[in-house]
Amino acid sequence: MSQIPLDQRLASILVRPLAKTSVTPNQVTAFSLLLSLGGAGLLAWGEGPAIHWGAGVFLISRFIDHMDGELARLTGQTSRFGYFFDGIVGVIAYAALFIGMGIGLWRGGGELWTLLLPVVAGIAITINAALQFRMEATLENPPPTYPSWGLFELEDGIYLIGPIVWLGYLYPLFLVGCFGTIAYLTIRTAQTVFRA
Repeated sequence: MSQIPLDQRLASILVRPLAKTSVTPNQVTAFSLLLSLGGAGLLAWGEGPAIHWGAGVFLISRFIDHMDGELARLTGQTSRFGYFFDGIVGVIAYAALFIGMGIGLWRGGGELWTLLLPVVAGIAITINAALQFRMEATLENPPPTYPSWGLFELEDGIYLIGPIVWLGYLYPLFLVGCFGTIAYLTIRTAQTVFRA
């Protein structure tokens, strides 16, 4: 039995005050999307402190993204729509992140491929999410969305975006993120083919 990830545990504690309000899980999801788009927009601006703020805002948005599910469980508001809405918001957020970084790098003198690579990564993110939805709908025991190690999941690496960008390593993060996403899709596609 896998452990509950650390960020999910923290989210379940921090969201408890919201359970006593009229705030709904879908509103929390929408708020996380707005923050993600705002962070991606700041990264796309690509000048001065905007990229540092963008990384921080995106980091916060991804943590808040865990709060919607916890709020839904606490208040008995889980729904199929909420599940898909959360998944789609995640796809949009991560695609926007890579595209925002690519635009920012391009505006700073980068080559045209810094605009094209994140589009490919965004397509890979979308396909990966579609494969996960399909496996969860058709398999009795679908694989988890991300591999985990104790209290941490592969997805938790996104929390490093702040320190990495603040230390000046946006470009390597962009490359690792885009190519890593494409590689992960390749692995997931192979899993799907062999499970079919």
